[in-house]
Amino acid sequence: MQGTILFLDGVSTNRIMLKVQLAAAWYHVIQSDRIEGVVALVGRVRPDLILCAMTLPDGSATDVKRVLAKVPGSADIPMIAIAAHAGQPARLKALAAGIDDVMTQPYDDMLLLARIRSLIRARSRADELRQQGNLQGAGLEEVMSDYLLPPRRSTVALIAQTPGTGAIWRARLKGQVPHDISLFRIEDVQTLLSVSAPDVILIELSDGATCLRLLADLRARSNTRNAAIIAIPSQNKAHLASDALDRGADDVMSEGFEANELALRLEALLRRKSRTDMYLANLRARLDASLTDPMTGLFNRRHAMPELHRIVRDTFENDQEFSLLLLDIDHFKSINDRFGHPAGDAVLIETAERLKRQLRPTDLLARIGGEEFMVVRPGVSGQDAMRMAGRLCACMNSSPFALPAGGQPVQVTVSIGLAVLSAAGQPAVDPVQIASQIFAQADRALYMAKEAGRNRISTACAA
Repeated sequence: MQGTILFLDGVSTNRIMLKVQLAAAWYHVIQSDRIEGVVALVGRVRPDLILCAMTLPDGSATDVKRVLAKVPGSADIPMIAIAAHAGQPARLKALAAGIDDVMTQPYDDMLLLARIRSLIRARSRADELRQQGNLQGAGLEEVMSDYLLPPRRSTVALIAQTPGTGAIWRARLKGQVPHDISLFRIEDVQTLLSVSAPDVILIELSDGATCLRLLADLRARSNTRNAAIIAIPSQNKAHLASDALDRGADDVMSEGFEANELALRLEALLRRKSRTDMYLANLRARLDASLTDPMTGLFNRRHAMPELHRIVRDTFENDQEFSLLLLDIDHFKSINDRFGHPAGDAVLIETAERLKRQLRPTDLLARIGGEEFMVVRPGVSGQDAMRMAGRLCACMNSSPFALPAGGQPVQVTVSIGLAVLSAAGQPAVDPVQIASQIFAQADRALYMAKEAGRNRISTACAA
């Protein structure tokens, strides 16, 4: 099954006909004929989408939306209303209530299925991002309601095919929304792809083949793949609307351009995009936190070791060499014991800053243990690595470390173990195995430096 759909309609023949159609498309269909009991039903079956007749025996589709909007976890279930006759005022009222689309009978079957696929796909993606980012655990779930997101000024790109159409649409839309609307001809899309990504892209679909290709291309480009897209076909072109949804459009105006309706769809889509953007930002923040040492801001061991494997692989592929340095702060425990853990934290942070100032952007610097740091320098010979190790020692010895709360500055030194790998003329090998070997060699060299009195460099040679 592709998903579960709840269908509300007071007419039994409508329920039977649509259930047959949806079942043929591998959807699991749950039916009811009224609003009464819908909250309990939704809680029990957890539908992926709701189809609802515009008029029910005990209310309307907007009443269903209003009831579910108050139920946690149900407010964002996508919803399509089906109307026997829906004039523009009724459509606008439904869209303003948060219903995603209104389809008037007789509707196009392919368009209905494309709309269902698109809405379920969007909700599934949002659910995955929310779960991956553990938004509820981060304390952000409550602010994600569509109705609590503050309005903001957004950027809208309008791509028109027909001469003059874009200018007319922009003029009519400007009176409805507060956003910045830029106009592009189909021939000038390259300019759009090279500038900052807009929040929303509106595409006129008069030439189906050209714009459908463009739509697929926009979804594939890194600059525009996260933009919300609304496709606007000419009237009575349901096949273009359904194709646009399957090519990646977030919404379509199946009845053609109408400024008031487009404004409502635009605002709804921006609310959805804001919610998704926040999920993404939270996920990225959690990912960064899992790969970064929170105290020093350096990469942690979880990130550093796979990077070391990659550098080993690149070294063999390019017949080069690289150096690995392990640094350990000498007598770090005594700093904590004498001055307290805040002083030890300050030493770790300053050590990271001094090391960063000595390294190239291409070098890998990570905190891999309590007071242990790793430096990986791709493309660096043994002699250059030894000189760099000397500079790292010197930068630590150059001046005392300031301690918090006006404490007496303390002199800090480091011991360094150095290992160098040269891949010249050697056959390709398992990068994980080689990385483990060279790390072990650098670790033994570090131990030797400490045994020899600390504040010094010891070297090892990798085979």
